[in-house]
Amino acid sequence: MKIDDRILYEDNHLIAVNKLSGELTQGDKTGDTTLPDLVKDYIARKYNKPGAVYLGVIHRLDRPTSGTVIFARTSKALPRMNKLFNQRETDKTYWTIVEGKPAQKQARLEHYLVRNPKQNKSYSHDHEVPHSKKAILTYQTLLELDHYTLLEIHLETGRHHQIRSQLHKIGCSIKGDLKYGAKRSNKDGSIHLHSRSLSFIHPVKKEPVHIIAPPNQQDSLWRTVSENRK
Repeated sequence: MKIDDRILYEDNHLIAVNKLSGELTQGDKTGDTTLPDLVKDYIARKYNKPGAVYLGVIHRLDRPTSGTVIFARTSKALPRMNKLFNQRETDKTYWTIVEGKPAQKQARLEHYLVRNPKQNKSYSHDHEVPHSKKAILTYQTLLELDHYTLLEIHLETGRHHQIRSQLHKIGCSIKGDLKYGAKRSNKDGSIHLHSRSLSFIHPVKKEPVHIIAPPNQQDSLWRTVSENRK
């Protein structure tokens, strides 16, 4: 799907894109084209901008994750958006499809996460342990299928791989997430974790902004849950 078809929100200061699983929100050792590269190209083409295009990275999503990513188009907006994110003055929701069913249809999960940089993985513990950080999320069940469950997630903290680790801890691994206990991988290397929506007060206009990203309809399971949520 072309970047032009994935723009969720755009004004003079901000631009939000529906990230595909597999895209990078920042460069890494692979040297693969990043989402910011694609967005800069889009802006240059649309507005016929010669030379370098300014684009500030505000937040990131893991490579196999999809959904809402927002960038700053001006140096004025970037520090203000960074402040909103750092002070958790944004409301983010995620959709995820997990294997099986959680014991409760909705719950607040509180764990202590320890990050292992060498493995690029975080381990959830029920009690505080050395070098751990508290991780809190709430979830509610949106749809139950025969083998999978669609959950909506709200984060109270922002830890490395938090959703993936905490759901694995309660026995509900995200579909395709081999790193956190999934039975099998997805053919395209994705995991079924999607940044569904983002709400905040615009840092310049001071107006409420609410952005919703539809899941990838080319994926049969996402298409099934989307149709059943209408």
